[in-house]
Amino acid sequence: MAESSDVPLDERAAEPAEGVREVQVPALSLVVLVGVSGSGKSTFARRHFLPTQVVSSDFCRGLVADDENDQAATPDAFDVLNYIVATRLRRGLLTVVDATNVQWEARKKLVELARSHDVLADAIVLDVPEEVAVARNALRPERDFGAHVVVRQRKDLRRSLPRISKEGFRRVHVLRGEAIGTATVTYEKAWTDRRELTGPFDIVGDVHGCRAELETLLTTLGWELRRDAAGRPVGASHPEGRTALFVGDLVDRGPDTPGVLRLVMGMVAAGTALCVSGNHEQKLTRALGGRKVSITHGLEVSLEQLAAEPEEFRREAIAFMDGLISHYQLDGGRLVIAHAGLKEAYHGRASGRVRSFALYGDTTGETDEYGLPVRYPWATDYRGRAMVVYGHTPVPEPEWVNNTLCVDTGCVFGGRLTALRYPSREVVSVPAERVWYEPTRPLAVPLRRDPGVLAIGDVQGTRYVETRYGGKVKIREENAAAALEIMSRFAVDPRWLVYLPPTMAPPETSRLDGYLEHPAEAFAEFAAAGVAEVVCEEKHMGSRAVAVLARTPEAAAARFGVTGGACGTVHTRTGRPFFDDPGLTGELVAGLRAAVSDAGLWDHLRTDWLVLDCELLPWSAKAEGLIREQYASVGAAAGAALPEAVRLLEAAAARGLEVAEPLGRARRRAANAALFRDAYARYCAPVSGLAGIRLAPFQILAVEGRATAAEEPHSWHLETLARLDSPLIAPTRHVFVSLDDERSRAAAAEWWEGLTSAGGEGMVVKPVHPAAGRVQPGVKVRGREYLRIIYGPDYTEAVEALRGRFLGKKRSLALREHALGLEALARLAEGEPLWRVHEPVFAVLALESEPVDPRL
Repeated sequence: MAESSDVPLDERAAEPAEGVREVQVPALSLVVLVGVSGSGKSTFARRHFLPTQVVSSDFCRGLVADDENDQAATPDAFDVLNYIVATRLRRGLLTVVDATNVQWEARKKLVELARSHDVLADAIVLDVPEEVAVARNALRPERDFGAHVVVRQRKDLRRSLPRISKEGFRRVHVLRGEAIGTATVTYEKAWTDRRELTGPFDIVGDVHGCRAELETLLTTLGWELRRDAAGRPVGASHPEGRTALFVGDLVDRGPDTPGVLRLVMGMVAAGTALCVSGNHEQKLTRALGGRKVSITHGLEVSLEQLAAEPEEFRREAIAFMDGLISHYQLDGGRLVIAHAGLKEAYHGRASGRVRSFALYGDTTGETDEYGLPVRYPWATDYRGRAMVVYGHTPVPEPEWVNNTLCVDTGCVFGGRLTALRYPSREVVSVPAERVWYEPTRPLAVPLRRDPGVLAIGDVQGTRYVETRYGGKVKIREENAAAALEIMSRFAVDPRWLVYLPPTMAPPETSRLDGYLEHPAEAFAEFAAAGVAEVVCEEKHMGSRAVAVLARTPEAAAARFGVTGGACGTVHTRTGRPFFDDPGLTGELVAGLRAAVSDAGLWDHLRTDWLVLDCELLPWSAKAEGLIREQYASVGAAAGAALPEAVRLLEAAAARGLEVAEPLGRARRRAANAALFRDAYARYCAPVSGLAGIRLAPFQILAVEGRATAAEEPHSWHLETLARLDSPLIAPTRHVFVSLDDERSRAAAAEWWEGLTSAGGEGMVVKPVHPAAGRVQPGVKVRGREYLRIIYGPDYTEAVEALRGRFLGKKRSLALREHALGLEALARLAEGEPLWRVHEPVFAVLALESEPVDPRL
């Protein structure tokens, strides 16, 4: 199948083919069934296509009129049909239109619809004798129209059939007689679709006849060149099985266009390379074919060089360049290469405008002072999931812009020849041997959106965020609005905001006397989920913190786009700075970076940046206002009122009044109030600046190239973090538990009792190894006295009522936020643009506005 994006659709139509047994249609296309009423179109559609792929005019008529035969409803029915077809084509789905379509006006609208969505259109004509169609309609009581209708339709069909191949269909399949019942329908994959190729790839920028530099670059990348008897390179292979991808513009301007073509043609023929067309290949092909073109921009150089080559080579070169297609989709759709780039709506599509965009990019319609077209910076608005690698407009250095990269670094103009190694994202360049062609204008500096600015279109409205660890997560519009308020007014510099931790659910309610939470339920839950080993980590009574650290200011600028010397931040679990004074944050970051450096973790982890999950201690450092306004006020009021109530009741009892019951209740409440004050007081400590501040890291979330939170067991995290030795760092005590060993469970429960009886908050139980499926990432088991802070001084009097608390929403929230957090870290580690990292981060913040009991 020729690639339809190479020419406009109306030049792709084929003559009708009679007696066809195999009907081939593009995998992404609009298939228009054509035939009179009773020709068997619906039967044919049911036999060969999925029910969801078929859009029937009768069905749409029934939708709008409750009567599939109500001809008066036809205009409205086709409005619905066209809307459904347009929606399916926009979403990239094969769509079949089941209607008579015997008049060219009806077909014209459908062809225009296909063109507007840059997909191909095929027609399948079922041409049956008039008497057969009439007889079939007579057997269907709902078809009460007369035979004259079929006669009229048949005349329309016969009148338009000779011209149907000129109407813009890629191919017209005419089936008659037995062919209707015996035909098979197969799908043709688009030539642009090479999604089955997963790499690894070396993506090479515009070569422009620089054969020597291409040889140097391939050799640097580890390729082994194959030469002919004359010593000319005629192919190359890589010992690691890599595939080279060329983004076009192999020709013109440089010293050896024939040599470049000979090498790349040999690689493509051997299957070690793919190449897309550049605008220079297209123009050179037209010139060599005798078409009238302007001999400018280095074309004259190629024509002179090729004139010295044998005629056979010129024919092979013309055939090669003429056969180059507009773009390729690779690696399951995760990678797209096109000469000038390609916006997401055009990926895998086929039309003249798709090819034009791939060859030339988008322009503003203006020309610059050099007389050259001004390119529209499409990459600044790109939001596609696929990485797009392209060339065309030379840049001084390749820079990532929204998951796109231009690898044309102006080799022929004296710059460099550049390749991107995929999937590692390593950029490799070699210098030009000299300036081979003077540029008309200086190399362009790529435009990009300020990474510190969050585009509202990326986060507003109801959204579905796709995660690799938890499927799609829905974010409601009202939650997104609440998150936007927080993000825009209170958050840290968004360039540092690469992760927000999930909420954490408690275990199922304990039935043990006096306990609301107990380790036994957490162990049972994980064991039932198939988890063999868990780690119990001390739950520090502090404030959840995320530390983002860069080794040097240069690393901060390169990875996070932060300039000015800042090397990190520490923020709360809702993305806010811990301290009002930025100087304090700077001091804390400096102390943490020093601890990481002293421990040798930068080199050990082979990274220049890292993200840590921590607790910042003491609790009062962040929660002083909460303690004063909520807890201390309750404690003070109880401390003042309850002893006086006890004194008065005791005096009444001494006078012989019957007040035993209220006196007992007052004494219990006074004792509970004292325990309540003791409970929150344990977590308060004087803090002045950073004096008294400690940070307890318990997980390394991500480093360069690795989302370690999803890859490494908790034992690795704790062992690695144990290397940190600084007064600023608080260790996280922990024990490992084998869930199939009762003694191991009992020992851990006893350890928890010791922690909580000494005033500790409790512990967090986590699977040692990353667990797949709907397994909680961590379950917090809090001590009895700590729960007194959460539920109030007298909660022990209401334990039975609290056993009915609903945990389902909290547990669901924890799973969704955990999946989003891991997705953000994966995107960060893979080097995706900031807006892609922000998508799941913002979603976590949005979910935090869901109404869930905050005490859970």
